[in-house]
Amino acid sequence: MTRRTTLSISRGLPIEAWRNLGQQICAISNSSAWWLGDWLLYGQAEYPDRYKHAIAQTSLDYQTLRNYAWVARRFAPSRRRAALSFQHHAEVAGLPEEERDPWLSRAVEHGWSRNELRRQVRASREITSGERVVHLRMTPDDSQRRRWQEAAQRSDKDLLEWIRIALDKAATSALDAP
Repeated sequence: MTRRTTLSISRGLPIEAWRNLGQQICAISNSSAWWLGDWLLYGQAEYPDRYKHAIAQTSLDYQTLRNYAWVARRFAPSRRRAALSFQHHAEVAGLPEEERDPWLSRAVEHGWSRNELRRQVRASREITSGERVVHLRMTPDDSQRRRWQEAAQRSDKDLLEWIRIALDKAATSALDAP
């Protein structure tokens, strides 16, 4: 019997059946973010006026679903690497398109975890840019985050790039003011 928070397994289940069950659960777990992203993209295309209402009825976090869709949109099914997690793909989704596949190839080749892929990408960016990296911490409320994410998607930018551009514009405006 399964419930949202419980999987009850009958005593006496043969070990091979138990292993198969674990493999099936793992496959579902590893695939669910992609499936939800693809589901949302389909809803946006097929039901543009009703998909938000349907999402609300799923009781899934709207922002999480939007993030799944954002990653799914950046990787056509033919470009998704089965050997890597959804999170690996999310790490490079914000990079220029021509950089995404080489980074995923390196991650497969070297067996990098998602965190190692993140470290490698950041290190590469610091070396190639020759600039100092600035780490900012912000805590926007939900409406701000949704609004910024929507604006970034409409601009075809990832959220961090959109924020960088917005900050640049604000700085230019402040510096040009009398």
